[in-house]
Amino acid sequence: MKKTFLTLLCTLPIAVFAQQNYTVAGKVGQLNAPAKVYLLHQDNNKIVIDSAKIVNGSFTFKGTIEEPTAARFVLDHAGTGIKKQQKDQLNIYLEAGIITIQSKDSVVNASIGGSKINALNLQLQKTLEPITRKEKVLYADYLAATSEQRQSKEFMAGIEQRDEAIEVEKSQVLKAFIKANPASFLSLDILKSIANTSTDASQLESTFNTLTPGIKNTKSGKELAVAIGRMKATAIGSIAPDFTMNDPEGKSITLSGFRGKYLLLDFWASWCGPCRRENPNVVAAFNHFKDKNFTILGVSLDNENGKEAWLAAIKKDGLVWNHVSDLKYWNSAAAQLYQVHSIPQNFLLDPTGKIVAKNLRGEDLEKKLSELLDHK
Repeated sequence: MKKTFLTLLCTLPIAVFAQQNYTVAGKVGQLNAPAKVYLLHQDNNKIVIDSAKIVNGSFTFKGTIEEPTAARFVLDHAGTGIKKQQKDQLNIYLEAGIITIQSKDSVVNASIGGSKINALNLQLQKTLEPITRKEKVLYADYLAATSEQRQSKEFMAGIEQRDEAIEVEKSQVLKAFIKANPASFLSLDILKSIANTSTDASQLESTFNTLTPGIKNTKSGKELAVAIGRMKATAIGSIAPDFTMNDPEGKSITLSGFRGKYLLLDFWASWCGPCRRENPNVVAAFNHFKDKNFTILGVSLDNENGKEAWLAAIKKDGLVWNHVSDLKYWNSAAAQLYQVHSIPQNFLLDPTGKIVAKNLRGEDLEKKLSELLDHK
């Protein structure tokens, strides 16, 4: 289940985004030490953590950003530092100018002022509230389930179906927002989140092209354009980009070495529940078609400490085909090449290396392979 933290409004060209100075002036009741507030945001893919003392409830942050940036405020009432399950926190966006945060007792209940970006984001969040409630109910149902239920294929299929339906509903709201706000940096940020789960490069490109030139020419806009270009390189009808990666024994395996056969390029991981539940379907497809010029190459997104778990999963699930991994988790070179941001995900290649189908699951995988191979 994916959450989207959304951004901002801007109609100015890229030059205006260069080195913006921001100030965040906050007031939370009459709090004093040991209470402390933290500001977290990303800068060039690195987490930046700033902190400030609270005096009579007031605190101030000042800094510089290249373009509007998502950030998170954490109020540590006890002065013991940031914790993973910190309850008193607030998501905002940093932009040029003075942003105010006001509350009687906590940042989670604070109001944000002086920022068009955050005002627009608040409007969007209100529109998304019915969908957010459905997400919370779904998550609660999952947490309330017994371990036996979570092991049930039928139960988990129902959870995943509900999740997919919620994602479709949310996607429709977000796409409508982008259409109505093509000059908004927030629209660009939404589209970036959609790109992380979408495999339809042509639709993403079409939506991206509706944004104004000033938004498309920001740093984030240019990065998204590159990502969409990479997605187009793995679209149906394209020749699959080649790569070489080691198998569990350290032997190099090259994708193009499978030319001459139909190949399912399968991205998965030992820690991925949906992948493990899908594996029986993949095994059945392999056993049915392995003698009809078909094979599979599994690409694992396990991490450097997960090799044993990867090998154990291969054995337990009966995945008797070729496997490779660089054990770099989401930074897997192959996953980045194929713009894989969620798993399971697969690509079906014909004997020439052309991608003929994507993301085939369950009966759809069996049906497509039958269509291509049963006459052979």
